[in-house]
Amino acid sequence: MTRKILTTPIKDEDLAGLNIGDVIYLTGHLVTCRDVAHRRLIELKRELPVDIRGGAIFHAGPIVRKKADGKFEMVSIGPTTSMRMEKFEKQFIKETGVKLIVGKGGMGPETVEGCMEYKAVHAIFPGGCAVLAATQVEEIERAEWQDLGMPETLWVNRVKEFGPLIISIDTKGNNLIEQNKAVFNEKKKPVVEKIKSQVRFIK
Repeated sequence: MTRKILTTPIKDEDLAGLNIGDVIYLTGHLVTCRDVAHRRLIELKRELPVDIRGGAIFHAGPIVRKKADGKFEMVSIGPTTSMRMEKFEKQFIKETGVKLIVGKGGMGPETVEGCMEYKAVHAIFPGGCAVLAATQVEEIERAEWQDLGMPETLWVNRVKEFGPLIISIDTKGNNLIEQNKAVFNEKKKPVVEKIKSQVRFIK
């Protein structure tokens, strides 16, 4: 089976054929970008020091080692819960032109709107694979906003076939996590009713 690989810079047409549940990999540049960077852009109106138009961001707080030659080496790079960025993400997508957002767990209706309107996708990186992810970082090319500390620094990574990444929000307005919740809640109802009939203190 052929791997679906997105390569930065990503174009709208690259995303058109992607649907929730698809598994993809990323080659090119991936910039770590968490809470404070979102807040600086949206609330403090500070321009990002990295151009991510057509690019990809990772909601992640990595562990990075500085080498003897002054360059940086990725030790571990695990995803941060994406929902923490929900209130910023639609505006972030609009202002930056980012095309791929990677993180842990799903995101909500604001991000869905942003992905539909400005043509972007959100993808989930599996939890517990932070060390594996670090092996897919070929080089840390730059580090911006280091005053924020290691987890919040914008680490500009060159990656090759970074993933697997599971599309959770596509450009058509579909949200994998919310759809799954609805399905699972329907399946849960008869089971809960059966348990309640046998264990009276469960309301």
